[in-house]
Order: sequence, then C-alpha cells, then structure tokens
Amino acid sequence: MSGIVFRGGAIDGETSPPPSKSHTHRALFLASMAKGRSVLENCLLSADTLATIDACRAMGAKVSLDESQATVDGGDLSAPTVPVDAKNSGTTMRIFTGICSMFDRPVTITGDDSLRKRPMGPLLDALSSMGVTCASSGGLPPVTVQGPNRGGAVSIMGNVSSQFITSLLLTAPMLPNGSIVTVEGGMVSAPYLDVTTHMMRLFGAGVSNEGCVFTVGAGGYRPYDYFVPADYSSSAFPLVAGALGGKCTATGMDPEDPQGDKRILDILMQAGAKVRASGRSVTVERSELRGCEIDMGSVPDLFPVVAVLLSTAEGDSKLYGAPQLRFKESDRIETTVRMINALGGNAVGTDDGCIIHGVRSLKGGKVEHHGDHRIMMSAAVASVVCDGPVTMDDPECAAVSYPGFPAAMASIGLKSEALRCTRPDRR
Repeated sequence: MSGIVFRGGAIDGETSPPPSKSHTHRALFLASMAKGRSVLENCLLSADTLATIDACRAMGAKVSLDESQATVDGGDLSAPTVPVDAKNSGTTMRIFTGICSMFDRPVTITGDDSLRKRPMGPLLDALSSMGVTCASSGGLPPVTVQGPNRGGAVSIMGNVSSQFITSLLLTAPMLPNGSIVTVEGGMVSAPYLDVTTHMMRLFGAGVSNEGCVFTVGAGGYRPYDYFVPADYSSSAFPLVAGALGGKCTATGMDPEDPQGDKRILDILMQAGAKVRASGRSVTVERSELRGCEIDMGSVPDLFPVVAVLLSTAEGDSKLYGAPQLRFKESDRIETTVRMINALGGNAVGTDDGCIIHGVRSLKGGKVEHHGDHRIMMSAAVASVVCDGPVTMDDPECAAVSYPGFPAAMASIGLKSEALRCTRPDRR
C-alpha cells in the first residue's frame, strides 16, 4: 500500500483543472443512446468515467479513445448479457440502471464494497411504478432491472440524490411515451439537473420543466460533437489553496456553463478571499478569512474543501442543508468532521452539515479518508495551514475525479512526497 505526506507550502501559480466528471458521464451516455457518431473532446478519463465507458460498451455502443477524445458510435443498443460492474461510480450505477430499464431482458449492475452501501431505493421504486421489474439487496446494489419501460408519468423523491432524477430524465427520450417526472420532497443538488437538461437539449431531446415537474418527449437523441468543460468542483482545490496560502489561477473554466459548483467563487468571496474572474480564468488570492453560514444543499461536492477553507477563518461557521452527504462515497459529514479534528481543528457534525469553530492554525496529522477522493484532496489542501505534515494512505483514490492531483498541486507550490507503506512484520 502506498502513502503520501503533504507539507503545505507557499501557493503561487497557474493550473488547469481536469474536465468535468459529471459532464463526461452524461456525454458518454447521451452519445451512446444517439444513433450515429458523436465526438466528445476533453473528456475526463478517470476510474469513474472508465466505468461508464465499460457500461456503454456493455450495451453495444462502440467507444474508441484517443487521449482525451472519445468517439462514440451509438444507437444500436441491447441488454448486457453479463453483470455490469460500476466499480466505485455512483453516477454510473444510477444512470445506467435507468437506461437498462428500457430493455426487455434482465440486467444486473453491481459495484465495489463502498458502492454496495449507497441507496438505490427511490430510483427502483420509481422504475417499479413504471412497470419495470426491479430486484436489489434491500434497496442497495447489486440491482437487477427488467423492462420494457414504456414511460409515462412517474414521481420520485428528490431529497436523497439528484442522480436518481437524472437517470429518469436521460432515459425518458428512449421510451415510447416519453415521461413526465414529478419530483417530490424537494430537490437536492438541483444545479446538476440544470446540467442534465442542458446537455439533453444539445443531443436533440425535448425537455422542459415547471418547478418540480419535468416533461420529456419521446424520439430519442441525435449525435452531437461536444467539448467537456473544466470542472468547477475540481478547481475548488487549487483555488482554496490559493485563498489559504498565497495566490492561484485556474484556467480553462467556462463561465457560461450551468455547473452549480461555480458557486465556489461566491463562497470564497463570502469568506473574504480576493477573487478575480477574467474570461476563462479565475484567480484567488489570500486575505483574512472570516466565518460564515453557507447552504451546501445544491453544492454538496464542495462540502469537504469548504470546511477546510473555514477551518482557520476567524469566528464560527455553519455549513448546512445537505443531508445527502451521508450517502456519498463515504458519510461525508462524518469523514469531513473527523478530518478537520484529526488535523487539530474544531468541527462538530450536524444532521445536514457541520459547525466549525475557527482556530489560528491546524497542527497536521494522519487522515483516514476511507477511499473518498474529495476527503483526500481536501486534507491535502489543509496542509497549507498546518504547522506539521499531513499524511494519508492510498493517494491514488484522487484519480476518481482528479488524475495527477499531487503533481498538479505541486505545480502551484504544494509540497508532497510519496511514502511506501509496508506490511507489519508478524513473526
């Protein structure tokens, strides 16, 4: 097993965050359902999106890769004949489950130990109401679905994950009757649905919504050549490092894209950092940070790194509104609070977020990230305000969303070195 130690450093430089994982997942599935050839440029090729490529190939789409470009010949799809392994990718699991409901043969989708703990019940309940036969392990993966799903009206609870809704929406144009999807109980992570509907329209689908009701017409998708934008949730790590320890510029950003995680710029300004946006670049510079209250309901992926941002801010901070964090790659409320406290901070978990009592500086220490890429990267950024080093096992987990993360952060001044962890001698 490998490990890594981060030693902070003076942050100063420019970096280009990786392409959006969320957009890459959606583009691959959309192109696979569209009859014809689509060329997807600037794809994020990470562990999660490679799982999506495997899923697309399993149902008959032809996907060829040339560095970050994916050429997808889609449309002639059929039910996979063997179980599909989504590995650690919740997005793959959830979207693919909906898509496979259009087939008249059973399809099984499974994943790793972590993924098999993530809820699927709301999506399976919705599909069952559409006449789909669904089986699971008490609402958890592995799941088996068998259609055909003919579409029509469906209701789904929106207070657990927007991915369930995205799954129904992306599948709807492929169904004979389209769908009218009514979201009940509020919509967590709602900006991700803006991304979903925006991309569906690019690939030729007719989709509209009034409040919590989405209407999607039948008719399938048409091919579309798509450029995946840089990821604002990934940009948060170098930008927060700049706010804590110097100055950082992130390039390749698309200010017009409906990514909800663009809100990281507003959060940085609310906390007192200096933020300057110009074209496709954003620069963040250190300033005196202050505690604040932030509703994380629409941007849960930012929760761990925002907690780090505020861990040494003056006064108290409250992050709230995101109970869905309990059902991510880890219980992100618990793992974030443990991370902050393990490094010498003062954080207390709540049902939907946490309270942070700012301290002058963190001390450093060992962090258990439980394989959660966003916890691992947030702890690395925290080393900027630590008096001592931050050590962790399994730095490779960052590749889920940010391949080459240590090297990218080193380019702006964050010091790190690899450790080789050996098994203890049990003689």
